Amino acid sequence: MDELGRFNRAAVTWAAGGAESDAAAAQARELAGGVRTVVLVEGSSDRVAIEALATRHGRDLGAEGVAVVPLGGAMSIGRFLDVCGPPGLGLPLAGLCDIGEERHFRRHLERVGLGSGLTRAGLETLGFQVCVADLEDELIRALGAEGVQQVIEAQGEMRPFRTFQGQPAQRERPVEHQLRRFMGTHSGRKALYAQALIAHLDLARVPRPLERLLTQV
Repeated sequence: MDELGRFNRAAVTWAAGGAESDAAAAQARELAGGVRTVVLVEGSSDRVAIEALATRHGRDLGAEGVAVVPLGGAMSIGRFLDVCGPPGLGLPLAGLCDIGEERHFRRHLERVGLGSGLTRAGLETLGFQVCVADLEDELIRALGAEGVQQVIEAQGEMRPFRTFQGQPAQRERPVEHQLRRFMGTHSGRKALYAQALIAHLDLARVPRPLERLLTQV
């Protein structure tokens, strides 16, 4: 594991608290000198998408000192801001969240002194972008329903998707909704499709939150 990976692991352990947090805090402080920016994202699929899109643009975020750190859920944003932000390491920050979690990000950014009365535009200025409604929704709109189904076919999952569409709860829903729900039905599927959809994405149609985030970091 490289130094940035060790930093990520130490930051996550520190934020989690518990018996190993003091040692993790010491390690994170030791490694923080090699970190230029910390990008806080809700989950692993967000990290996969950001890193894959950076690669398509010819960038290596790790080599640039950009640590993309999954929170393990938006409700953990406060702990990670305490670790990586002004109360802790004081590192430059950016982030990505779903629109439903925007209020949690806003409240904790204000709590640690990174703004007051933050609006959506204020969050974006700080480097924190908001997906409407979430990453999967942004990517589905960017590729279109037909394009996403082509990716599902390439992954060998068209039969499971058709079975999913036939479920009573799904039959009358728009295909875009079915696609979004399908990606969350199995553990690891969101990350799988984050990678696959980014690989098929027209770079002229990159969702605005992802485009702005990469521009800022």
